[in-house]
Amino acid sequence: MGKQHKEKEDPNLIQLKKGIELLSEHDVFGHLINFNLRIVGRNELGKKTPASSNANGTILVNRNVSLSPKQWAFAIAHCILHNCFGHYDEDKVPGYYEVDEAGKKTKKVSFNKKLWNIACDIYVDRFLHDIRLGEPLNQSPVGVIPFSIMEDEQKIYDYLIRENWDEDNNVYGVGALDSMDMIGLEKPLVYRKNRWGVQEQNEFASDFAYYLAKSVSNAIDYVADHEDDNSYGKKIANWFINTFPLLGAIAASFKIVDDINECRKYDISTAAVDAYEGIIYINTSKSMSEEEWRFVMAHEFMHAALLHHTRSAGRDHYLWNIATDYVINGWLVDMKVGVMPEGVLYDPKLKNMSAEEIYDEIILDMRTFMKKNTFRGNGQGDIMGKRTPGSFDGQSRGVSLDEFYRNALGQGLEYELARRGRGYIPAGLVQEIRALAVPPVPWDVKLSEWFNAHIRPLEKHRSYAYPSRRQSSTPDIPRASYVITETDNAARTFGVIIDTSGSMNVEDIGKALGAVASYAAARDVMAARVIFCDADAYDAGYMTPDEIAGKVKVVGRGGTRIQPAVDLLQRTRDFPKDGPILIITDGWIENHLEIKREHAYILPTGGRLPFRARGEVLLLFTANIVDMGLSH
Repeated sequence: MGKQHKEKEDPNLIQLKKGIELLSEHDVFGHLINFNLRIVGRNELGKKTPASSNANGTILVNRNVSLSPKQWAFAIAHCILHNCFGHYDEDKVPGYYEVDEAGKKTKKVSFNKKLWNIACDIYVDRFLHDIRLGEPLNQSPVGVIPFSIMEDEQKIYDYLIRENWDEDNNVYGVGALDSMDMIGLEKPLVYRKNRWGVQEQNEFASDFAYYLAKSVSNAIDYVADHEDDNSYGKKIANWFINTFPLLGAIAASFKIVDDINECRKYDISTAAVDAYEGIIYINTSKSMSEEEWRFVMAHEFMHAALLHHTRSAGRDHYLWNIATDYVINGWLVDMKVGVMPEGVLYDPKLKNMSAEEIYDEIILDMRTFMKKNTFRGNGQGDIMGKRTPGSFDGQSRGVSLDEFYRNALGQGLEYELARRGRGYIPAGLVQEIRALAVPPVPWDVKLSEWFNAHIRPLEKHRSYAYPSRRQSSTPDIPRASYVITETDNAARTFGVIIDTSGSMNVEDIGKALGAVASYAAARDVMAARVIFCDADAYDAGYMTPDEIAGKVKVVGRGGTRIQPAVDLLQRTRDFPKDGPILIITDGWIENHLEIKREHAYILPTGGRLPFRARGEVLLLFTANIVDMGLSH
């Protein structure tokens, strides 16, 4: 009797099934995976295409492609979301309508299917990045595509057209790099009223919104150990969980303390938030309606969700608190969340301004704003607490505290956009939430980008000069070589203005100069013009990167005036007319500068300028600061 050989299962198929299991365990995709998922081979999808979606909801996956389980989870979720976000819907795809002689709209035309597919891929990948699901097959668009346009597929589509994007470059899709992953765009889906007069709808989008809302509601399980669940504060928090999903997961994660003695202990007039400990304090002795308490608690939740406790970047804590209060209250009024109590910090003139911009306005009249009250009272911000060992850090969820807040807020935003549309959430709030999902850029990376933008690369020229015998085994044969002309080097320089006043930390000066010298050397900059300044300007002349890094002797150490140094550089005949300028300072300088060329500032953490900068501001060591256009 012969031996029975058990057929060995395809390793690619094993990985694919593990990826499907990962999705099945997800709160949202565990239900959506039940769509028509078909495992096919290369004959139906092509040799290099991992997965694709279809307008009818069918997801095709190629069992012959080798991916990790996380990559398969990402690819399948990506395809599912094309249907859930309505990317096949006729009222979503771009283009314009033909109009007949009677002025009625007819068929929609002028619509680049390939670029629309790429725009939808970018939008979906940004969503998956925000919720940290799976692993991208290629590269993520986050940090590459401007995040300001990634909230809307139409904006991304318009951007691709403006940038003359290669329509066969599908690097953000989950098909092959040169093919689309959306099948059926030739006939976008049209939803009309049926014979009973009921409007048809995208069932995929409806199911997605339902299960997303359900996953947010499930967040209430996280607070099973919170005491006094029947308290008045918990009743208000439950309203957010059940009715206002934007803040639902945040509300579910917080402990609500409405003990009057605790409020007296911390001198809390109305409310305050300790984001590090995950506690909202409310003083219920304050006579307010339930609608007013909803406004107050939403205010405190948003302080934590938008990471205001970590974003002050050295600013005055109380004035920063005041600035963020104005922003939050303006958004809550726009969203009609509860009823704004009397005496709250609210000014319609500050609408559409960021907290950083409002702060810059406040410091011009500090005496007035120091008298303003937060919900905690006068002189004490309602943003409380500091990180201590053992404090709430979200470890039970497997993420850091700040990451948990970002994920919870991002997930709530997606549900609100799916349920009510983009017009319900203020654009400024959407932009901040999107920005929080993007990792902060270290200051030295920004400095590198500044050099790339302003110090052009060397141009090499062919030379047929007779080569040295030491350079070739065939010295009789002249060969072309590349040389760099003096003209190239003369135009490739920059100015460095160094604040050497007594308020400057010598260590910060050294770190900034070291980075500047390093990037200058990496870009073959022969020399830079260095100016030291305090009360007067001292011209050190041109210095090589090595001299800047190791041999600069700081002089001065008096008061600070930057303008004389700027004027000196701009008047110097042997400094290029378009040469950019780097200014290293702590910000304790005059209230106005006239700079007629490209420039940037390098400030130590906590430093700020006394005016609104026209050039870029790079903060030393911003690893703990959300600095994607949100910080100073």
